[in-house]
Amino acid sequence: MRWWSVANFVSNAGTWMQLTVQNLLVLQITGSAAATGLSMSVQAAPALLMSVLGGAAVDRWPRKLTAAVSQALLGAIAFTTAVLVALDRLDMTSLMVLAAVTGVVATVDNPACALLGNDLVPAEDVPSAIGVGALVHQAGRLVGAALAGVAVGFLGTSAAYFANGLSFLFVASVIPFLRPAAGAVRHVAAPGGRTGSEMSVREGLAFFARRPRLVALAGVTGISAVFGRNYGLTLAVLVTGPLAGGAGSFGTVSTVLAIGGILGAVLGARLRRPSVRLVGALAATGGLLQVAAGLSPSLVVLIALVLPMAVVESVSDTAGTAVLQTDPPAHLRGRVLGVWGSIGTVWSLGGPPALGLLMELAGARGALVTGGLLIAGAIGAGHLLRQRRAATPVVLRTEEGDVPALSKAA
Repeated sequence: MRWWSVANFVSNAGTWMQLTVQNLLVLQITGSAAATGLSMSVQAAPALLMSVLGGAAVDRWPRKLTAAVSQALLGAIAFTTAVLVALDRLDMTSLMVLAAVTGVVATVDNPACALLGNDLVPAEDVPSAIGVGALVHQAGRLVGAALAGVAVGFLGTSAAYFANGLSFLFVASVIPFLRPAAGAVRHVAAPGGRTGSEMSVREGLAFFARRPRLVALAGVTGISAVFGRNYGLTLAVLVTGPLAGGAGSFGTVSTVLAIGGILGAVLGARLRRPSVRLVGALAATGGLLQVAAGLSPSLVVLIALVLPMAVVESVSDTAGTAVLQTDPPAHLRGRVLGVWGSIGTVWSLGGPPALGLLMELAGARGALVTGGLLIAGAIGAGHLLRQRRAATPVVLRTEEGDVPALSKAA
């Protein structure tokens, strides 16, 4: 697990080096902000339809081999992009093709690597392992963004892509030496010897749809993703608009968000029995903090609120990921993650435009306040509805007549 964490730190740092310079590269090629957004959408779009297929592949193929091959393929794509950039041969068409191919490979790589990490610890330690993964992600993000500026300044834009390619190869080289921990939930093939992709995908969809706690988790995460969380957009407009700050002020806010994310990951790693109820409570709390942030009278007050906002979001994400990766039986986990990947893509593609429209109509403050109230209100209403259903008496019909039985809550 320590080796896997080191490998993921290196990989995350490389990925964030590339992401940091990619938008600038698109702007340099096209001079269009719209093209920048399009390149991001092209890379995310394959997950919308293909994540369920990628998850099915992860359930059927050997997990270590799948993860190693997908990491090597992502490294090859990064190296190809680096060479094209270095030779000044990268145009918008080739960039879009490479972005799309990256998105396709990621539909297999993401669930494979997520579940491979869970194989390295005993079953009871999986929530902690997921928290460690979140911590590694946040740390890699900070280091990668910092290294990107240094690498581009001294070596040019292609250096970030070369570094990312090397980081993928490092992960691929570590995977063969990983060994499952004693007491880990072992990856097994689907029962009955069924290997048809259509049946595998259908089983994953059916399990997800029939599992109320997963449907509830999707609802909580979805409303939070659409009306909150996009702080890079809402807080940037709030800081530079109503609070009359500049780029430096937003940089401070972004740093505090990153620190809060790291603190939240540390707290999330201590969770032993995460639940959907905990995820909902944290998401509602985050919504109320977002309301307070929207009403902030000054930058100092906003910074004081941003830290707990980031902590709550990070712990909520860790708890939700733990539920998602441990609730399904072992032979279905790849497919369930595939279904989740498709659902999450809808949020990632639709959330920012919806929030942007809300800001156009209500302003930055109005968007934060309205979004936060919608999040807290929807989660609260869902909780009350569930409590009401649970308290409904169950009536047993017998030959002697209707007899009240124990309530559903009991």
